[in-house]
Amino acid sequence: MSKPVEPTPLMRQYFAIKEKYPGALLLFRVGDFYETFLEDAVQASNVLDIALTKRANGSAASVELAGFPHHSLDLYLPKLVKAGYRVAICDQLEDPKQAKGIVQRGVTELVTPGLSFNEAVLDQSANNYLASIVFDKKMLGIACLDLSTGEFFVTQGAADYIQKVLHHLAPSEIVLNKKQQALWDAFAQDAFHIYPLDEWVFQFDYAYGLLNNHFGTHSLKGFGIAGCPMGITAAGVVLHYLSETEHKKIKHIRSIVRLEAHHYAWLDPFTVKALELMVPQQVGGTALIDLLDRTVTPMGARLLKKWLLFPLKAVQPIQERLAIVEYLVGDGTLTALLVSYLKQIGDVERLISKVAASRVQPRDMVALKRALEQVQAIQTALQGVRCLQKLHAQLHGCHALVHSIHRTLQEDPPLSIHQGGLIRPQVHERLDALNKIMYEGKDYLIQLQQMESKRTRIPSLKVSYNRVFGYYLEVPNAHKHKVPTNWIRKQTLAGAERYVTEALKQYEEQILHAGEEAQLLEQQLYQALVEEAAAFIPPIQDNAKHVAQLDCYLAFAKQAVEHHYNKPVIDDGHLLHLIGSRHPVIEQRLPIDKAYTPNDIYLNPSEQQILVITGPNMAGKSALLRQVALTVLMAQMGSFVPADSAQIGVVDKIFTRVGASDNLAQGESTFMMEMTETASIMHNLSERSLVLMDEIGRGTSTYDGISIAWALVEYLHNHPNYKPKTLFATHYHELNELAKTLPRVKNFHVAVQEIDRKILFLHKLVAGGSQHSFGIHVAQMAGMPVTILERAREVLAHLSQVGRHAQVEKLPQVQYQLKLFEPDNGLSELKAYLESIDINTLSPVDALIKLNDLKNRVERFKN
Repeated sequence: MSKPVEPTPLMRQYFAIKEKYPGALLLFRVGDFYETFLEDAVQASNVLDIALTKRANGSAASVELAGFPHHSLDLYLPKLVKAGYRVAICDQLEDPKQAKGIVQRGVTELVTPGLSFNEAVLDQSANNYLASIVFDKKMLGIACLDLSTGEFFVTQGAADYIQKVLHHLAPSEIVLNKKQQALWDAFAQDAFHIYPLDEWVFQFDYAYGLLNNHFGTHSLKGFGIAGCPMGITAAGVVLHYLSETEHKKIKHIRSIVRLEAHHYAWLDPFTVKALELMVPQQVGGTALIDLLDRTVTPMGARLLKKWLLFPLKAVQPIQERLAIVEYLVGDGTLTALLVSYLKQIGDVERLISKVAASRVQPRDMVALKRALEQVQAIQTALQGVRCLQKLHAQLHGCHALVHSIHRTLQEDPPLSIHQGGLIRPQVHERLDALNKIMYEGKDYLIQLQQMESKRTRIPSLKVSYNRVFGYYLEVPNAHKHKVPTNWIRKQTLAGAERYVTEALKQYEEQILHAGEEAQLLEQQLYQALVEEAAAFIPPIQDNAKHVAQLDCYLAFAKQAVEHHYNKPVIDDGHLLHLIGSRHPVIEQRLPIDKAYTPNDIYLNPSEQQILVITGPNMAGKSALLRQVALTVLMAQMGSFVPADSAQIGVVDKIFTRVGASDNLAQGESTFMMEMTETASIMHNLSERSLVLMDEIGRGTSTYDGISIAWALVEYLHNHPNYKPKTLFATHYHELNELAKTLPRVKNFHVAVQEIDRKILFLHKLVAGGSQHSFGIHVAQMAGMPVTILERAREVLAHLSQVGRHAQVEKLPQVQYQLKLFEPDNGLSELKAYLESIDINTLSPVDALIKLNDLKNRVERFKN
């Protein structure tokens, strides 16, 4: 029996590293490739669509193998992470040329969907959150961390609130208690990458200790989260997961913030979807964020998304934002200057996080210096601007760090610290001396070659280098008789001999030693610079936050100037009065030659609380509802609004039930979803709510639909505690009757004009209810066959005369009805007559005769 073959040293090394990272797909650097083996190779080949091969390797008859060039990491790594894999990147930790035995390797980064510094994985304009969630009997806790920026949030609350937070922050990965998997499955409404952890990690005392240890505190009261025990537990789980995934350099996580629900207007996931705030519902559509995002920095783009999903509801901070935007709108010169500075800042927030994690490269440091120079320029530009003095005072120029980076690093350094040549001259005396040896050594070798060639009279003498012998003198065979006796022969070639001399060996040793010492010195100087930069993490993170705010203000100002937006009046009242209101997205997507029709909206809980809006499809009812919500939302973000004027009493909740949204995957019909969403609205009403309801009840029978819509309007009007401002668009003209008995219900309709059986949509909101739906006209515009349209008009006329209670069997019968199995004899006769005519042989006179005959046959058939 033969002995089993031992694994190769390479595979032993691979198995040892793989064992330390169970559950992670290991990218193993071998030469110029990242290789995957065994099951990892099978998974990688499927996800990345790369070739799967097999190779004999040690004891295995064959080992599955799949790999890609190391320079393609930025192409393939995002695909693995977005597919939900945890990826351990194992690099060569020493130069293979200098390795004795197998090359030393180790994991340099463990990337998960929620944890990465890799720019190829991250979206510059979006945060990349890792979330931890904890379930209790009546409450849930959640913590969200963006490792790439250091932002750390916690909160706790009921299931619907936590679902809203999850939907808004959209974490890339969620860690949870493996024993609470069933609770998660029942709770989750969206698909997330999840990673279960052991139950013992989810202990309050353990979490509390981890947080205090990280922040260097004895209590968490200073962060304002002491009353959030489930959030604290979730935050501790996040820190534990960072340690488990080898993310231990996290000095940039220097604070933890409680996400306070009462600070922001409520937007449930249904409303975010219906208003198309982040994602358009139709392919090729435009979301509001796509329109508003005129930011020029990644920090600004990320902050704008938060402002949109978490609009303010306190009057003073909204007014402060609007005042800044107003000033910037009025000073185009300052605005243009500030934008020019911001464009050069880059992602300083993620750059300083790389410094904290010791992952910052030389060119990143130079980019950090340039960013801080722009911050200094912004400080100067904001000097004396009253409404921006607070922001001006909070900016930090970090002059000492800017000077150190400028003094230490070359202006265009290499990509990696291992390439050399990154430190400026006159920074370190010994380094300058070593560089002089290395660079002058080349000149010395040229001089040596020339001198020895002249001395020995060997014109073709060459000084060369290889890894085996180092530097040597090469002499063609034709001149080897001229070689001095003190030269030492090292190698014989077919046409030449190679020699070394004592002087050459000494100088070679000096040059090689100088190179190694210079590289070590450069790395030490660079590391000292990184440590100096780490001391500036707090002010640079603050700079990033304030620059992001300024970027958002400038984006609002630019939008306002280009599209003639106006400053809204925000107060603590309950009035909503929009004059000349326009839909921000539709307006900008209209053809150049077509103007948007503005409308006025007046809602006041004491007089005109509910508007019942009727009118045909395509008249613009849904767009009108959406534009009111978007205008309020933009105002409470701090933006100017698309209206001639706007007075808005702050809204604390925006509820929207617009459009169908099937959830067929969970067996819920359109009508079921409609009722679920509507029920959620009715259970969460407040005095300051804005409710927008479109075509409620259309998913069921006419009488059921009217009944439900009628009851909803009555409920909203007669609510014992609240009088929410409501826009109620409907096809049911019967609801116009409600205005006669409910004093705060007013009827409006979207005007249309009928000309010669055709309609013209005026898109204008007019007082009074509509009694005509114009459905047949819309069908005509859609290209419905004429026969169907005529029959529909006939049926409509009958129903209009006898009322809705008319029996279907009493409808007038169609005169020319083609039966499927019993063709009408008259039509068959006409068809046979037409088929008997040979058009090609008819003379003009015969054609007239046939036409007259055909006419007579038709007349007989009709009679």
